[in-house]
Amino acid sequence: MNFQQRQQRYREAVATRGRGRVGIKYSDAFGFSNSSKIVEGGLFAFNVNLDKLGDDVNELVVHCLIRFPPEEEIFFSLCIRSGLPSLKRRLDEMKRSGASKSRAAKGAVDAESSEEFQLEAGGDEAAGTGLLSYTDNNKNVKGYIGRDGLLYTRNKGFWDSLPTDLSQLPPGIKIDEVIFSVWPPEVASRKSLFARDFVGYLGNLVGQANVYEEQAWHAETTVGASMRRMPPTVPIEEVEASVKALGGHYPGGEVLRLHAALNFSQRKHFVILSGLSGTGKTQLIHQYARAVHGVKSMTERDPFLFTCPVRPDWTDPAGLTGYPDVLTRKFLVPTFLEAALLATANPDSPVFVVLDEMNLARVEYYFADVLSCIETPGELLRLHTSSVPMEGSNGIAVPAAMPMPPNLYIIGTVNVDETTHGISDKVLDRAQVIDMSTVDLEGFFASLAGRDGALKTAVELCAGPLVKIHAVLSPHSQAFGYRVGEEVARYMAFATSTLGQSADLVLDDLLVQKVLVKLRGSERQRPMLHTLRGLVASEGKAFKLIDRLLVDLDDFGSFQASR
Repeated sequence: MNFQQRQQRYREAVATRGRGRVGIKYSDAFGFSNSSKIVEGGLFAFNVNLDKLGDDVNELVVHCLIRFPPEEEIFFSLCIRSGLPSLKRRLDEMKRSGASKSRAAKGAVDAESSEEFQLEAGGDEAAGTGLLSYTDNNKNVKGYIGRDGLLYTRNKGFWDSLPTDLSQLPPGIKIDEVIFSVWPPEVASRKSLFARDFVGYLGNLVGQANVYEEQAWHAETTVGASMRRMPPTVPIEEVEASVKALGGHYPGGEVLRLHAALNFSQRKHFVILSGLSGTGKTQLIHQYARAVHGVKSMTERDPFLFTCPVRPDWTDPAGLTGYPDVLTRKFLVPTFLEAALLATANPDSPVFVVLDEMNLARVEYYFADVLSCIETPGELLRLHTSSVPMEGSNGIAVPAAMPMPPNLYIIGTVNVDETTHGISDKVLDRAQVIDMSTVDLEGFFASLAGRDGALKTAVELCAGPLVKIHAVLSPHSQAFGYRVGEEVARYMAFATSTLGQSADLVLDDLLVQKVLVKLRGSERQRPMLHTLRGLVASEGKAFKLIDRLLVDLDDFGSFQASR
């Protein structure tokens, strides 16, 4: 889409917003010489022809433009309704003053560069006389937004800066609202640093409640048809095939169960994936979301997928829903709230947010407000107490409260070990809980070798021993997941092919530094240690590690590999 087409789309979008109101005059300030720029003390907004602003005009809408590198453009419109009578009087005053001066100085050479506004000691404007240079027409009216949010105009010359004391200027004109759109259209609620700061700057000038975003351009390049379909409309066969193509291995029907758990309710989409660390819980969600959105690669960014790592120090909802930052006077927008705002802005697209390791903190402490909104129809998520929307740290206006969007899909992952907290019945009653503790290591290795031919030899070298060790560890809840299996295979491939190490030596190293590092237990695990001792090389590091654990068990009644 070229620049002229973007202008036209933007004009049409703003005109649609004003449909039904009569007497609207639109003026464009899109050109290079008359586009907006920030000046000291305010914003130069436009340079437009207002010479024929008739009595039949009830509202003036000036389309403006400001550019930020490398390619972002912010189209914004200043809408003047209640201040229009004041603007018309101001235009008449400038025109009369220019005509009077023209008659008085007939024949003089007009050097506009010498007419620019300057606050010089003893000068007329510094003394408060308000003398400005004007011309006898309003074909080039310059509009500036002062730090008080009002519009100041002149029809001749420019201001490089606005005075600190704006009372030196003729009275400002009220701007009723500002409409904006950002090019290129982005799926995410993120904007570039420059763009989001400028939107916040506009809000600070004219008031956050008076700034509105218009979706002037449909982001076809980033929001394809597949991203505008809800999961229930996607055949489960397509989802399962896509997950498999993306590298997923879930022989226990986990994909089908996740699909059903997320979509059986039209309003509530909350699932918890529980199980052994490294079994692919987070990966399953990423693959499922990409399958629904039609994203064909795990390296390709999915703009409707968010991962929110839970921190152990979360004791309130701020980590999820944000908080007002008193230093920047902005509302800090964390990942979860960004996903909720994005879902609200894109109601036709499913947005997935992962609460990764959600039980590292007590779920009830930080998730109670969101849980209440999920469960109670019409419940609003309270974000702040301001009576007007606050500027968010990502440039989006954050309302005081918002409903939980029905197209937001929340999936938590939990591990059960000594570093995590238990999940209360209140949370479990409101979620679908899918256990993913079962690991098909042999099938996973076969799948891995099929997906990546470079790992075929490495898989053949390590799959057999790892499957046997896994079978010994599983009954004692000490087993490892797919993540460990894949990392062992990739390490084996690198060490044998690139470093020239022997496979037996590499496997021995991997057992002590990756596979057996989490071994721990008491007398009940003595048979497990003896069985493992028989599976490893008698002179290797793994053999010595298991011998040490047996000595610890004899001496202390318990053992732990990593200590």
